[in-house]
Amino acid sequence: VPMVAPGNVQVHVINSTLAKVHWDPVPLKTVRGHLQGYKVYYWKVQSLSRRSRRHVEKNILTFRGNKTFGMLPGLEPYSSYKLNVRVVNGKGEGPASPDKVFKTPEGVPSSPSFLKITNPTLDSLTLEWGSPAHPNGVLTSYILKFQPINNTHELGPLVEIRIPANESSLILKNLNYSTRYKFYFNAQTSVGSGSQITEEAVTIMDE
Repeated sequence: VPMVAPGNVQVHVINSTLAKVHWDPVPLKTVRGHLQGYKVYYWKVQSLSRRSRRHVEKNILTFRGNKTFGMLPGLEPYSSYKLNVRVVNGKGEGPASPDKVFKTPEGVPSSPSFLKITNPTLDSLTLEWGSPAHPNGVLTSYILKFQPINNTHELGPLVEIRIPANESSLILKNLNYSTRYKFYFNAQTSVGSGSQITEEAVTIMDE
């Protein structure tokens, strides 16, 4: 098997899900056989928004021939990763380069996990929601937009409310009685808004 590990391993983080890794080729005489390529082992150490450590799954990408760089796609935003590089010949892999740590920046969150509308009265509705399964960063706020729908399914004016990220419910007051409303709800990080969920609910007709 090869005798030495690739040197000068560098990681360039391109965005929250993509990084580029490059390394110096090993001297050909240390390959001790036919150079097949390089293998990059990389794995997530932890999510920076959640302190949970779970079973570490190692990803392996193989770059054929004498390439000295490669792309690592499909990374999780706002996470800490480690990687190392090994050279490969027909017999197997050489030693690993020292582990390199890199961090991905924040991304936009996934949609809130649910939006439930309860307790209709003449002029109010209660909203409850769950935080996104993948915050992909530090949540800064939730954005709620809503508008009335009339009997001919036309949409009325859109109202927008920004809600602090630590809230999980809200009572909307001063609504019109016996009116159907459409709600659009999403979470935000400093990078931007995540995907929204929509829901409809009706205030009651009379007491």
